[in-house]
Amino acid sequence: MWLSGVVIFLLCLVPTHQQFPRLCATQEALQTRECCPPWQGDSSACGARSGRGSCEDVIVSNQPDGPQYPFSGLDDREKWPLVFFNRTCQCTGNFMGFNCADCKFGYFGERCSERRESLRRNIFHLTRAERNRFVSYLNLAKQTPSIDYVVATGTYREMQNGSNPLFANVSIYDVFVWMHYYVSRNALLGGPGNVWANVDFAHWAPAFSPWHRVYLLHWEHEIRKLTGDNTFSIPYWDWRDAQGCDVCTDELMGSRSPLDPDLISPSSVFSSWKVLCSQAEEYNNRGVLCDAREEGPVRRNPGNHNRNLVERIPTSAEVEFTLSLTNYDTGPMDRTANMSFRNTLEGFGDPQTGLGSSSRLGMHAALHVFMNGSMSSVQGSANDPIFLLHHAFVDSIYEQWLRRHNPAPSQYPEANAPIGHNGDYYMAPFIPLHQNKEYFISSKDLGYEYSHLLATNQRLSESLRPYLEELRETWPWMLCAALCGVIVTIAVAAIVHTVKQRYRNLSWPQGKSWKGGFVLPERQPLIHNSDNNDTNHQNYQTAM
Repeated sequence: MWLSGVVIFLLCLVPTHQQFPRLCATQEALQTRECCPPWQGDSSACGARSGRGSCEDVIVSNQPDGPQYPFSGLDDREKWPLVFFNRTCQCTGNFMGFNCADCKFGYFGERCSERRESLRRNIFHLTRAERNRFVSYLNLAKQTPSIDYVVATGTYREMQNGSNPLFANVSIYDVFVWMHYYVSRNALLGGPGNVWANVDFAHWAPAFSPWHRVYLLHWEHEIRKLTGDNTFSIPYWDWRDAQGCDVCTDELMGSRSPLDPDLISPSSVFSSWKVLCSQAEEYNNRGVLCDAREEGPVRRNPGNHNRNLVERIPTSAEVEFTLSLTNYDTGPMDRTANMSFRNTLEGFGDPQTGLGSSSRLGMHAALHVFMNGSMSSVQGSANDPIFLLHHAFVDSIYEQWLRRHNPAPSQYPEANAPIGHNGDYYMAPFIPLHQNKEYFISSKDLGYEYSHLLATNQRLSESLRPYLEELRETWPWMLCAALCGVIVTIAVAAIVHTVKQRYRNLSWPQGKSWKGGFVLPERQPLIHNSDNNDTNHQNYQTAM
């Protein structure tokens, strides 16, 4: 309890930077269309007096979008964030955040001048203490109410152009669940059942990899601020060639419940988690947004999925084929794209031929379907914490492709991609603002690395690290046990020596002597006679 209190106190002192900032979810901010909160360090908007940033007009790109979304002015995510705000903080130097209170990814320190590279590790290469810490951080984020930001439960029109703010309080973890729902939800065209399903501002098009990269970076950043642990990095699950969900253990992400195969084992902390924003069909039927209420437990039944849709977990060969594709995206840059690295990685291109509109899902999408539960719904998938491990590995494949092909910035499309995916488009629903093309760069430029992309000798060291750590933790006990053994041995030897000295001059009845006069009485032989030799031998074998 005291830890939760300390965390909440710290959160009150240190603002975070997600959508919607609580300070911008007010009638005044919505009606003035301005989200420029003060930095607490000098109480000026965006920390202007300290040179951290300034409140500026948002300039959005006018490059044309693709034909997949034929509407304009109907969805709050169009030309993000102009429907809600046309002025936001623009930070200088290495500062970042909705009020320029934070540092850009990869920078630390009071003045954001300390450059540091973190390492995302294979979850099976973590020590036991690191695995326990990861699970406890996840649960802490799920149980800790967010102090600094809220989630929208209505459209701007339903908010009556800002005069009636509609927002809900959720936990830190659930803010990210809501964000993934919000960016991928259907467009509401007005009235029950009247939706446009062929739209997604973070999937099915070029921004898939950059958007999820920013998502993970923000999530990682929030966990560090929540816990005060600046060494924290998201681990990844290398699922290549896996025969099943090998992270589905009670020590890690939760095993299968013996009472219900669709639920998580009661022995796992995740069995008590409640999901939100997971009922896309119901929201569409009602023509409304998710209201952020709890909707039941996390569901998962790995391997019992539709085999016609997904055959198995992706293989190493399929990952290698995907990495061999030289073009980041092609053609209409949607799910029909052929020989597109992005489309094949996302799972709509065949990982053996590269042809789009595959009848079977592969790569990223295949793993989602394989989990057969909360993960299988695009909008609700972030409810399952396996989502983070999965997308960290997907991001590592994206990173490997960037390093192998070293694409020119022009490979990321400036125009004619599906709405939300052009290079200069600001990612919904992030505040502070991020453009898609800004994250078409190496992870090393953003301050992090993956352990399986290290040099060979470093990879070997990383794989041995948990065993060496366990040895380092246990060697004092092993040393203590050895010392105790030596002491016991010395004590026994001393007792034997004392006994020998005491009985040296005593005589015993007839019997056999034992080294220097200690005589034992005669006993019956173990083998009585030759007639019983075979029987005893057989019994000995039987006993063995």
